[in-house]
Amino acid sequence: MSSSDIFIGETIGTAILILLGGGVCAAVTLKASKARNAGWVAIAFGWGFAVMTAVYVSGPLSGAHLNPAVTVALAIKDGQWTNVPTYLAGQLLGAMIGATLVWLAYYGQFQAHLTDKEIVGGPGAQATAAKAVEAQEQGAGPVLGIFSTGPEIRNTVQNLATEIIGTIVLVLAVLTQGLNDNGNGLGVLGGLIVALVVVSIGFSLGGPTGYAINPARDLGPRIVHALLPLPNKGGSDWSYAWIPVVGPLIGAAIGAGIYNVAFA
Repeated sequence: MSSSDIFIGETIGTAILILLGGGVCAAVTLKASKARNAGWVAIAFGWGFAVMTAVYVSGPLSGAHLNPAVTVALAIKDGQWTNVPTYLAGQLLGAMIGATLVWLAYYGQFQAHLTDKEIVGGPGAQATAAKAVEAQEQGAGPVLGIFSTGPEIRNTVQNLATEIIGTIVLVLAVLTQGLNDNGNGLGVLGGLIVALVVVSIGFSLGGPTGYAINPARDLGPRIVHALLPLPNKGGSDWSYAWIPVVGPLIGAAIGAGIYNVAFA
């Protein structure tokens, strides 16, 4: 694969991943959405299908890493680091594009949601705004969860451990079941298997932190949230932002190390 193929494939694939994954979060969250309050089951399956679609679209070009943790794990497994910066650049750019597309697709819903006093508080707001106001006081605006993750309980050690553990599971699934014949990315059957693993992680380990398990998936959209002209959007919770970046990278290194010791 050429550097241009890798960059284009990762950009397109990660954009699709975030468009569909962030899109299901928007569908469930925004007040004027037909899927409002569809719940965690919809989110977990939505992200799993997002992974599957993105893998099948980008796989022929780049091997569909779509995640810096996967890229780092493969580099540790094979000792090949040459293309890592290209993968990471495509993933971050794609994540930002995908988040922007979610905003465009739900533009009217964002405007309605963020000008509703029950959501953002203010004079005349009802008690149902209490949770959103509390979240803003902690640094997370009322729609930040559409773009990036956040903990239900802020405990640095627990939050970091949750992201590490979830990413170890993901990486082991990718390295043992997901790779294509060349071993440099996800294959056709592997893409389906990994998508189902992502659904499982969402159900089992997603509750504490929202299961980023992907630094680009969290950081790129968080940057977009900070830049977009959203009314009453609140903060982007930068004090937490390092955890869904560092945690998955640590998990990737541990997962790849386990693979090299136990399976290679």
